[in-house]
Amino acid sequence: MANFPRLKTGAVAQYPATRRICYRNQALRFVDGTEQRYRDCEAPLLRWEIRLSQLDESEMAALEEFFMANQGAFGSFTFTDPFDGATYPDCSLEADALGSAAVAEMSSATTLTVVENRS
Repeated sequence: MANFPRLKTGAVAQYPATRRICYRNQALRFVDGTEQRYRDCEAPLLRWEIRLSQLDESEMAALEEFFMANQGAFGSFTFTDPFDGATYPDCSLEADALGSAAVAEMSSATTLTVVENRS
């Protein structure tokens, strides 16, 4: 399984980074108007928004190669939480598109959202 690429500094993210705790709750609405709610997953799921800026050409190329190898949101990979260093073995990207911007000569920026998978 692939690992999320690290920057030249060894980090997986830059500040400000965002980590959210999410629950997968479902609601069924019946004909009489009442609802039944249940949780799809026994534990909360984590989601990280990784904002990267001032990436050099090799760092951006590594991210693009990783994105192509994972086929966007299709693939899964191992991700190391930048907040506590915990490793999550089954994560994927949220989007099927990778946007990047050239902010200066030999400097790029992009934003990726990583989501934890659990069945």
